[in-house]
Amino acid sequence: MGISTTYAGKIVRNRVRNVVTNEAGNRTIDDAKDGLGLPAAQDAGVDDPVAAIAARVKIEREARNWSLSELSERSGVSKAMISKVERAEASPTATVLGRLSGAFGLPLSVLLALSEREERRVARESDQPVWSDPETGYTRRAISPPHAPVELIEVVLPAGVKVPYPASAFAFQHQQIWVVDGGLEFFEGAQRHALKTGDCLLLGTPQDCVFFNPGEEPVRYVVALTRR
Repeated sequence: MGISTTYAGKIVRNRVRNVVTNEAGNRTIDDAKDGLGLPAAQDAGVDDPVAAIAARVKIEREARNWSLSELSERSGVSKAMISKVERAEASPTATVLGRLSGAFGLPLSVLLALSEREERRVARESDQPVWSDPETGYTRRAISPPHAPVELIEVVLPAGVKVPYPASAFAFQHQQIWVVDGGLEFFEGAQRHALKTGDCLLLGTPQDCVFFNPGEEPVRYVVALTRR
């Protein structure tokens, strides 16, 4: 039987601090990869997102004493896919990461953090981590400084792209969606919200959700997250 998500989260944070620290500590995510038998980043100056996500997922799973099968049952992601992700043999989609983060009871940003960012109150644009979904071209920029009480995420969703997330991905955080440019259809369970530039939506009770861009141009929106 696995340990509680809350207790496991504390273990994970301690383990991550030990193996993934900022430049001042002279350690990087590659140290974590070495300890887990994962490939180091190809470019010493740039973190490899696939290998970084692989390390993070494995750390989260093992801290909870979960087998691949147990994580598969909890997340709805196949055991084969999880195994490929942990071996850095596959770049997970936004949907897969959403399911895994929901199973862990963690914000998606934890799985996407390439390294522990230095404690600062200003997050320069050039330092804000950007992740792209290899399947859809969806991009996600972490705007906020590390450990901010409100996490701001900028998303660019290409034309015609639909990204579903399970209710579990929203169970531990409050979320607002503010459309900056374009049109977005957001499905919250059976309810459809047609959002235009300037519109802001506060999500209700966690439900399976879908982000959809029905237009011919990319839509850009900001997601504001706070812990429940």
